Amino acid sequence: MSEAATPPGSVPGTVFPPGFDPVAESVEKTLCFRGFWAWAVLILLIALGISLFMWLLRKCIQGPAYRKANRIDGKVVIVTGCNTGIGKETVLELAKRGARVYMACRDPGRCEAARLDIMDRSRNQQLFNRTLDLGSLQSVRNFVERFKAEESRLDILINNAGIMACPRTLTADGYEQQFGVNHLGHFLLTNLLLDRLKHSSPSRIVVVSSAAHLFGRINREDLMSEKNYGKFFGAYSQSKLANILFTLKLSNILKGTGVTVNCCHPGVVRTELNRHFAGPGWMKSVLQTGSLYFFKTPKAGAQTSLRLALDPQLESSTGGYYSDCMRWPLVPWARNMQTADWLWRESEKLVGLPPLEPPPPGQSPTQNGNGTQNGIGSSSASATANPASGEMQSVETVVVNRS
Repeated sequence: MSEAATPPGSVPGTVFPPGFDPVAESVEKTLCFRGFWAWAVLILLIALGISLFMWLLRKCIQGPAYRKANRIDGKVVIVTGCNTGIGKETVLELAKRGARVYMACRDPGRCEAARLDIMDRSRNQQLFNRTLDLGSLQSVRNFVERFKAEESRLDILINNAGIMACPRTLTADGYEQQFGVNHLGHFLLTNLLLDRLKHSSPSRIVVVSSAAHLFGRINREDLMSEKNYGKFFGAYSQSKLANILFTLKLSNILKGTGVTVNCCHPGVVRTELNRHFAGPGWMKSVLQTGSLYFFKTPKAGAQTSLRLALDPQLESSTGGYYSDCMRWPLVPWARNMQTADWLWRESEKLVGLPPLEPPPPGQSPTQNGNGTQNGIGSSSASATANPASGEMQSVETVVVNRS
């Protein structure tokens, strides 16, 4: 007489209760832990682990947010380049906190559309559309003249506008476009507004720079990139380094005035700044798709600017470089005060401002960084080259008071 088969894993001679089928039990255990459900559970756990990792990575990419609820009702703010991207998100948050904001943009039509949208979302009617083309020194002067006729104070100036990696073109004044817009336009704008900022102290200046300054060098022999032009690692990186050196020099000049100036890197943000990307179409598609996840949103990119503009804790902090709402040390060439002094003097000549300090011994007061004579005149009247016609146009300027 044959003996009953002993189920795998059971001890021979084991007595089972009536109705218990050890073979069926063994098959059921195999199905639960080694069959389809085992694979389903494993795949689910892996998917949950990957999702958690990607969520944490996404949070890290977006960075910290400025969460203090302090309001700035009635304070007067200027934000450049704010019809889209980081600038628009900055204005939206400032408007929600009660600020009186002047939106300084090159395209008045797009600026008006952004203004109406922000007014609707913030319920703040104190938003003003003003034309400012940082590629034209005369446009900067016109903007300042109108602003000073409208406002007797300025509490916060946010130099946000910028262009990146565009083909080599010239500003209305004949300067390389990226250096002219990103640095010279804001340099003149800030200097012309210093009297209002000092009058309103404690006040703040925020300069939006970039981590691209790490690749930049101030080329004293070819400041306008006439001999060698690199769209990103050349001209753009130089202009962003110039933003930082300008911040350091200005912070020294403004000591004891109650006006602070800091600069920041907003992060790698999904904005229109990369509109001049010239790579193959497939690469552009990959970048656009990847940017949806691996780049910051404009709102996240605005958080460091907002902290520098709003945080009461930073009221007396000046001359700093910030990223992800934290202060970071600068590389040696970004804190070289000799270069900052030279760039300041050079910028004064290029935009037509009277020098704050006498030139060093042996340097001509009218020689610019390319070794040629500067075509910009004094602060009361200047001559500006018109690249299209080759003629010189007499330009009236606003009175400069930086004391």
